Amino acid sequence: MLRSLRFSEADRILHVYTRERGRIGAIAKGVRKTRSRFGARLEPLSHVQLLLHEGSGELHTVTGAELVRSHHASREDPYRLNVGLIGAEAMLRLHAEPEPNARAFAALVRFLDLLDDLAAPPDGRPALDPLALSFQLKLLWLSGYLPHVTSCIECGSATELTGFSARAGGAVCRVHSGDALALSPEGLSAVEHLLSTPMASAEEAGLGNRARRDALAVITSSYEEHGGFRLRTLSA
Repeated sequence: MLRSLRFSEADRILHVYTRERGRIGAIAKGVRKTRSRFGARLEPLSHVQLLLHEGSGELHTVTGAELVRSHHASREDPYRLNVGLIGAEAMLRLHAEPEPNARAFAALVRFLDLLDDLAAPPDGRPALDPLALSFQLKLLWLSGYLPHVTSCIECGSATELTGFSARAGGAVCRVHSGDALALSPEGLSAVEHLLSTPMASAEEAGLGNRARRDALAVITSSYEEHGGFRLRTLSA
């Protein structure tokens, strides 16, 4: 469950990512009533098995719901919730069509499972959380926008990499930096590390604040260049 919106007096519109059909929209009728049979199972970030009736419109109708994992712990903690909502919005924007992507679905499931055990750092900012950064970079990869950061995307040089060009899709050296986004060596290394290691290792990487900010800059510039959007949850 990626998003839930109020609709009419007692219904909700749901944005769901499924293993078999990719992203779909559904309406859950009457779930806001106190006696709803499955309203509590349809919260954002929940992993559920749905029974759906496919009508003639764009929205399916929810006729049944069984929890796989509630991820209640993530919704109850403000830090985890904000990290989770960043991941959910990224999934919504990068995988917006009813086209299945088994690897993206598996990445989402893994992200939510890891989120339940995520520890909030002192004065931490969810947008800079290594797990959030790792998940978004992997979604970019699975969407066909893998950031290439080990050598200059223009000339192939592996030395003096000083920036990132979202338009070209990778790092650039000093000679080809032009108006590219300036990045530190630590930032480029952070992006490469987060792309090449499992999400479970993201929190153990010991990334500094500058490295995490640079990784976020690569993500946001890629969103703007390839999708024409910004995530609202990143600025929350």
